[in-house]
Amino acid sequence: MEKQALIIGATGVVGGNLAQHLLARGDWRVTGLSRGRTAAPSGIESVTADLTRAESVADALQGRSFSHVFFTAWSRQATERENINVNGAMVRHVLDALGPSGKLEHAALVTGLKHYLGPFEAYAQGNVPLTPFREEQGRQPVDNFYYEQEDRLFDAARQYGFSWSVHRPHTIIGFALGNAMNMGVTLAVYATLCRETGQPFVFPGSAAQWNSLTDMTDASLLARHLEWAASSPNARNEDFNVVNGDVFRWKWMWSQLAQYFGIEPAPFDGETRPLEQRMGDARDQWAQIATRDKLREADIDKLVSWWHTDADLGRPMEVLTDMTKSRKAGFLDYQSTPDAFFALFDRLKAERIIPA
Repeated sequence: MEKQALIIGATGVVGGNLAQHLLARGDWRVTGLSRGRTAAPSGIESVTADLTRAESVADALQGRSFSHVFFTAWSRQATERENINVNGAMVRHVLDALGPSGKLEHAALVTGLKHYLGPFEAYAQGNVPLTPFREEQGRQPVDNFYYEQEDRLFDAARQYGFSWSVHRPHTIIGFALGNAMNMGVTLAVYATLCRETGQPFVFPGSAAQWNSLTDMTDASLLARHLEWAASSPNARNEDFNVVNGDVFRWKWMWSQLAQYFGIEPAPFDGETRPLEQRMGDARDQWAQIATRDKLREADIDKLVSWWHTDADLGRPMEVLTDMTKSRKAGFLDYQSTPDAFFALFDRLKAERIIPA
């Protein structure tokens, strides 16, 4: 029987990879709901709405029914209180539009490890739980829009009778353009600039991140995790961490990335050197490279997220995730993180996003 999926944010790194995965399975009909600023993945129906306005969402979804909805998007606001108001409302508007039909079976929400670390404006300022992070450690005593999104999900599930799942990836690696939280593409552009201009390939983060164990989440693995939770009885009404399954230290990974791009990594001296403060000339440099090599995108601001990569790599503590709950429930997939990086870089070359 064909399942009907609605992906909120189908043009992003999570939603786009999820759409491609579900389509490849052959038993899903996929619709994407977004603001319409970016082209939807091939093969899906696209619906446009302003998620912050209940009437816009209701109008866009009127007469439509879906068995599954996947929330993979968020809207960044100036403060966490605004994040709470806006992003919580987005979840509520969609579920209030779909729930009354009685046909919605499952809703999945993608959040992340800021569930344990706190929001950007209060990043790791509280009592961060011991690593590896485990689901039973619960919430931090700070404002966090993830908690608001969860509460709106739980309320609607009780009201309308569908099941839910919450997915907490670490930093996501995957192909997407124009995404605000995309370390893989950002590091590919940064390494390319270093190779082309001769500037040193400096690790921009903290000594804690350089030396500590960490992990990441491949967008394709996350897509498989989302489908698994949507169909497995063991995953109903549960929250899950989701990472690749391997661990590494950036002091090792940085040299692996440098080797791929044919450059030497600069020695790390223990100082944090954020990219956002160092890449002031990057726009003009990238425009010249793009023109010379006939790349698809000459505007570097549509490719990189210096601020997000700085936030991830600048964290002053170890960030490591436990996958035991997913494993015990039956999700056993694994993805090599270096292979995930290299596959992304290969695709960026093939798509003429970075020079071959």
